[in-house]
Amino acid sequence: MSLSIENLLGLEDVPQADINQIFDAAFSFREVLERPVKKVPTLKGTTVVNLFFEPSTRTKNSFALAEKRLSADTVNFSAASSSLQKGESLKDTIQNLCAMKIDLVVMRHPTPGSVKMLADFVNAVIINAGDGTHEHPTQALLDIMSLKEKFGQVQDLNVAIIGDIKHSRVALSNIYGLKTMGANVMLCAPPPFMPVSVEDLDVKVTYNVDEALEFADAVNVLRIQKERQASGLIPSLREYRNRFGITLERVASLQKPITILHPGPMNRQVEIDSAIADGENAIILDQVLNGVAVRMAVLFLLSGS
Repeated sequence: MSLSIENLLGLEDVPQADINQIFDAAFSFREVLERPVKKVPTLKGTTVVNLFFEPSTRTKNSFALAEKRLSADTVNFSAASSSLQKGESLKDTIQNLCAMKIDLVVMRHPTPGSVKMLADFVNAVIINAGDGTHEHPTQALLDIMSLKEKFGQVQDLNVAIIGDIKHSRVALSNIYGLKTMGANVMLCAPPPFMPVSVEDLDVKVTYNVDEALEFADAVNVLRIQKERQASGLIPSLREYRNRFGITLERVASLQKPITILHPGPMNRQVEIDSAIADGENAIILDQVLNGVAVRMAVLFLLSGS
């Protein structure tokens, strides 16, 4: 098995056939994760370096666990304790690492487009673990895989993405991936949280959360990205919850069940009520498990094993 892409920098140009192949492999690896012995020798002898220039809990640990489950050799890079602190350039740091015969690089960086630059000057497979406010392809893949698991297919599914879309890398990758898989997508956010050129994305747009909930079979709830935005974009968190929060009252008023996703971390009682996040219609913990399986699949398929 092989993909048509050499690196996973984003989902904008990844064809449906590749995404389906990733899902097929991921569902197979899900079976591995259910076994008493959750390890396979698939990437034995393969070296993966994890380059994380931003704080991360879920993505970093998910990739680390995926690599361990595949028996890969891993190198974990910390920017805080590297020669970058002595003035070395990112290019020189990474080229030195790759001179040690690294096979795959998983990178998270605060600058949009940084993974594309990395792919231009290193001879290794590059996997984007989030580049600023641009894309986060493996998060979108695990989100869409979770929808496929829940509904059986993604084609013609109505999916609303609600929250801080402008500052989210998860949103853009989800939009690209969902559209490629044939879903209908609606974005809902306060005007300051909506992308400037949202019309170029060719999706439905609303500024009314109740309209979005009526449209949706499933809702992907995004948190307010405080670390990537200027202050004062919204009057208050309380006002945001009142107008855009996925509250128990809003969901209870719907005349239908609705599936809830969240990429985490959650701001409980702000963008989502705890009763909803922990309720029977939430598949948030399924997303976490599928995240390991999807990342195993991506590492396996891009490694050429």
